[in-house]
Amino acid sequence: MSGHSHWAGIKHKKAANDAKRGKTWSKIARMIIVAAKNGGDPAANLTLRYAIDKAKAANMPKDTIEKAIKKGTGDLGGVSYEEILYEGYGPSGVAVMVEALTDNRNRTGPEIKRVFEKHGGSLGTTGCVNWMFGKKGLITVGAANVNEDDLMELALGAGADDMQRTGEVFEITCDPSAYEELKKTLDAKKIPIEVAEISMVPQNTVEIDNAAVARRVIAMMEAFDDHEDVQNAYANFDIPEEIMADVS
Repeated sequence: MSGHSHWAGIKHKKAANDAKRGKTWSKIARMIIVAAKNGGDPAANLTLRYAIDKAKAANMPKDTIEKAIKKGTGDLGGVSYEEILYEGYGPSGVAVMVEALTDNRNRTGPEIKRVFEKHGGSLGTTGCVNWMFGKKGLITVGAANVNEDDLMELALGAGADDMQRTGEVFEITCDPSAYEELKKTLDAKKIPIEVAEISMVPQNTVEIDNAAVARRVIAMMEAFDDHEDVQNAYANFDIPEEIMADVS
């Protein structure tokens, strides 16, 4: 299972967990606040619309969403967040990108560095791995829920540029500009979507064929995901299904 699709699935399951919901809402609220700085109308602000979609998917209350928008537009007072991209390497040379929204870079930077080092990785310099990734719309659909040929035809007709089966899901990717239309098309056909996000998809992957190393990589990604300032963590690991079964 490649890092982007498999990790997206793990995040999706964690976000659905009630124990994690408060943290998930807090992260999405930050995303909305930052997006709303460029305008509070989601019809004219695609980034805000995407953030609101994520909030609704996470069952965030409407008044919480509206409050975050007002904080972003300045109608309500609030903390100012800065967007920072951290790049580095995990176990076995896995490339990692960490997107953070923080109100204190002097706190967040050293904490991200410690997460890398604790799990056998290292924080790198700006641009060291960014070139290995490309921004894509990423949607996954459970393979048991749909006919592959039908899904392929529908997805390509709605602007997808690729679809492949990875484990128990079909992974559909598209240009970010086609993401909204693709998601809308699948929703209209009532096709159950497991993950839908704008993601940084790796151009190449590093295969992890050792269960112990795989556990360290997953533990590192989970540590990033649990950090309150981290919005997204992306990596280019590829864990074969038989190894993933041991890890799980």
